[in-house]
Parts: sequence; C-alpha cells; structure tokens
Amino acid sequence: MTGEIIDGRYQLESLIASGGMASIYKAIDMRLDRPVAVKIMHPHLANDEEFVQRFIREAKATAAITHPNVVAIQDQGWNTGGAPAVFIVMEYVDGFTLRDLLNEQGKLTAQDLLKYMTPVVSALAQAHRLGITHRDLKPENILISKDGRIKIADFGLARGGGLGATMTVESSIILGSVSYLSPEQVQRGVSDSRSDIYSLGIVFFELLTGRKPHEGESPIAIAYKHVNEKIPAPSTLVDSIPPELDALVVKATATNPDQRYPDAAALEDAMQAIAAHLDPAKKQLSLSLDLPVPPFQPTRDEQSKRARTSNRQRPQVRIGNTVVENVKASNQEFSETKPKEDSMSKTAQVRRKQSRRVRRNRSIALVILLALIAAGWYELSGPGAGISIPSVAGMSLSEAKTTIDALGLQVSVVSHSYNPNIPAGEVISSNPGGGGHLKKGGVVDLFISDGAQPVATPSPTSTPTPTPLPTSSSSSGTPSAISIPSYVGMSGDQAQNELTAAGFVVNSIFGFSDTVPAGDVISQTPNSPASAPAGSTITIVVSQGSANVFIPNINSLTQNAATIALENLQLRVAVKKIGKGLRVVKVSPPVGSSVARNSLVTITLK
Repeated sequence: MTGEIIDGRYQLESLIASGGMASIYKAIDMRLDRPVAVKIMHPHLANDEEFVQRFIREAKATAAITHPNVVAIQDQGWNTGGAPAVFIVMEYVDGFTLRDLLNEQGKLTAQDLLKYMTPVVSALAQAHRLGITHRDLKPENILISKDGRIKIADFGLARGGGLGATMTVESSIILGSVSYLSPEQVQRGVSDSRSDIYSLGIVFFELLTGRKPHEGESPIAIAYKHVNEKIPAPSTLVDSIPPELDALVVKATATNPDQRYPDAAALEDAMQAIAAHLDPAKKQLSLSLDLPVPPFQPTRDEQSKRARTSNRQRPQVRIGNTVVENVKASNQEFSETKPKEDSMSKTAQVRRKQSRRVRRNRSIALVILLALIAAGWYELSGPGAGISIPSVAGMSLSEAKTTIDALGLQVSVVSHSYNPNIPAGEVISSNPGGGGHLKKGGVVDLFISDGAQPVATPSPTSTPTPTPLPTSSSSSGTPSAISIPSYVGMSGDQAQNELTAAGFVVNSIFGFSDTVPAGDVISQTPNSPASAPAGSTITIVVSQGSANVFIPNINSLTQNAATIALENLQLRVAVKKIGKGLRVVKVSPPVGSSVARNSLVTITLK
C-alpha cells in the first residue's frame, strides 16, 4: 500500500514491519506535516469482527495510558476514501528495537539492563494502575529511539476493565509470543498484572544471558515447559550477575503467580533498590525521561552513498526567472564580459530544459485527469457508490446508532445473543460489515451481545441443561455425580469456564483441525452423555486451526521483520546471507506455498 493516502490524510511512505495481523507503515500526516506510523489490519481480516474488535481494543488500551514511555496513539478509524482498511495512527519512533540491541551486543550488563528496562517497568506500572495488562511483552515490542527514548509498543493483546473481555487461551497461544507467556495464560487463558511480570522476567533473563530459558521444536513444546519447568536463575549461565538481580528474576518468573511481584510498581521499587545498591554514589533520577542511548553508526556503504549524493547536488544559478541546474562549481560566475556565443549556448540549454518541463507537466496533468475520472466513476457508479459503512463492532448500541445515524442510514437491531467475549450491550457484528456500502436511507442490521450466558443454579426440581448440574447424590457420603454436556464444536473458553464452575478440573490440550475453527473444541473425554463426581478431570482438545499455513510475501523485509512474520505462523526460520544481508530476496519454500506448521522456512538476505 506504499503511496496510498489513508482517510484523506495519511500518505504511506514505506513498509516498516509486517506481522500476522497487520502491517506498519511510515507515513506523513499531510494535515500537520509530521511523520507518523500507521498500523493497517490485513485486508483478509478486516471483515472478521473479532479481529476488528481486538484492533480497536489495542487503540483504546494504548490511548488510555498517558506516559512518556508508551507509544502514543493519535488516531484510529476506517479508511473510507479507497480500499477498505482498519487503521491505527501512532507516533513514529525513529530508532530500533530491544531485539536489535540484543542481537548486536549478545547480552547486557546488570547496569545496562536497569538503564533500559526501568523506563519500561515505569510505563507498565502506569498501565497496571489503570487496570490494563499488556500480555505480549517481548524485546520486539520495546522500541529505542535514536535520541535515547524507550517506548512500549503493541498493546494488541491488552485487556482491561473498560476494554472488553480477555482473549481466549487458544488465541493467546497462536497470536502471542509463546516464549514469554506465563503458565496461567497457557493453562487457563487467564492473565493479570502478574502475567506481565512473568513476561518481563523472561525478558530480563534473556537480556542477562543472551538466550531464552526454554527452547523447543514447536510452540506447544515451549508452552509445556513454561507450565511444568521452573525458570532457572540467570546466574546458572552467567556467574557475574549480582545476587540481588538474580533473585529478582527468579521471583518474577515464579510458576505460581502469588509468588511473583504483584504488579509493575512493586517490580519498579525492587529495581530502584538494586540500582542504588550497585552504585550508591550515583543519584537516582527518573530514567524514563532521559536515556543516553547511542544511535547506530552508519556503515561504510551508507557513508559512501551519502558522499555520492552530496556530490550530485550542484549549485543553482538563476537567469531571469529560470533556474539553470547542473552548473559546475560554485565559483563560476556569470559576467557581462562572457563571450556572446557562450551566453547564446546557455540560453539554448534553458529553452531545451523548458521544453522538457512543459512535456513533463502535460504528462502529469494527463495522469491527474485520468485519476479524477476513475475516482468519479468509483464514487458515482462503481463499487464506492453509496455511503461507506464504518466498523461499529465493539461499540455500545447507543454509540453505534449515533455513528450510523450521522451518515444518513438507519439502524435495525436484528438479534441479541450470549457472547462470553463481548460485554453485554455491545455490538457483535453488523450487516453490511465495516467497509460495505449502502444508499442513503439504507438499513444497517446490528447483532447485540447479552454478555456471558448465566450459569444455572442447581435445584431439586431442575432438569439437566447445557450447564453441568448435579444429577444424583449418595447417602454414603460419596461426592454427587454431575452430568457432563458435550462441548464439541463450542468455544474452548465456554467449556473451560462452565466445567470449572461446575467443580471439574479441566485439562486443555491443543491440536490442529482443517474443519474445526481455531478456539473451538475438537473432542472431549469423557464425552456426553456421561457424569462424574466433582473434582474429576475433563480433557478437551482445542483447535489451533488448520495444520497447514501459507508462506506470506516477506520479500524485501528485514531479517527481524521476516522472522517475526514467519514465527507468528508457527514456522521455524533458517537464515542465509549474501554480502551485507540486509533484505529478503528469496524464500524457500516459495511465497504462497502451503506447508505444515513447524516447517523450516529458509530466507536468503542480500
């Protein structure tokens, strides 16, 4: 989409990064004439209301946090002037990521870790005070600007009291970075501020040792280790780590959430105490406001390129009202004593330049005319005819009505239904969906959530319902038997919540399925009809989606961006470099190929 103008305001200049959900472009805000970063959801996801809600939740989560070390959200909306696109506009951070720094230095000293991570923890403390958890903390989401500012980015998996329900455990596994997920996120799909502390502890471990604590052949294998194996102390790999910092990492990565720091504010206090102990003579200032991070030095190739560019810039001399370019040497002067033929030669050159300029201007005018004709056709009789409908998913009913009424359209509430992931009273989806078009006066159908389905209270006269209820009792004092409904084809979250509420222990495992959508139950043991006493273990197999994925187009991306895009699809990455190895020039298997998850993909950079 490079070159596109989004919402009539943001002109996309270049692709910065691309992930499984969206692409990020450097752009120019033409209204304020400043650089911005525009995050655009992939087109094939823009019609999926669940993804749109998650995208909007990211904007709301980040906008709610006012802190110098959080990437600021400046705008959010739906592009109505061209191709449908859901977008978020953020401040542009010119710099690099913590992952880039780690790749360059291998690992950090204790002092450097405190220098870089104190601003991160300070920003996260502010989020926790607002009841917002990030849930996807990793080095790739920590940005370092060239002037030394540290910024947390990508609250795409954030949740909070005012942001809607949590994502499912299945979605977290698929969309999050499994190497940094807490055990409770993997096991039960629940998270709070202590889950962020665990992720930060893993980041600390990696910064101090240069490696992740758990490795595995697949994301599921890594997740299993996080649940069943303790994170070792960093000092087991690097013996020079101060004992206080070593103990901090061990506490932050405790398997039991109750044994961790309760939130980022408590972790920040501990870090400041360690910093004061390591260097008592140094006055402790707010590191969130000033970090002297040296910028990357330009390579010799970049210096040579700049020199060539400088040599191509020639002084300009004005003759009358015409600027004559490519005049050599600024010390050449035009004088009335120059020979007449020299003056005539230069005048001829000027005329030739003017002739070329006229032809060029005519060509530009023709292109603009054709573009206006095409735009007029699109808006008046083409696909753009009518009123473009914004996405109202995640809005309250009153907000959706106000938004749609303002466009000259009508609203019809078609149905209400239970939805455990969307608060009561909010819009689940619309028809037509966001990006669709209607004539003025047309009707937009809304589907409204009634929230999570209430759990029925068992009574002696009640009959079994989809919610597990006691069906018999024993006079000998043995536990009552509880009926087990079938959750096959239903949400894994619903199965987890209802079975747990009924007193069962739920063992969730994950598997691939070409027929069952990601997040739904493939099978359960025991299956319905059956009954078991409270405390029994029910095993459910939850779909991770199809076993195969398609190789995305990652040509021209950097190694880091390409690796992230492939790892988000649960693919392993091997790298080959030719020369400097700056950008991807080849992918094997080729782009568009269907491969099994966990397959090895080789990228060649040149």
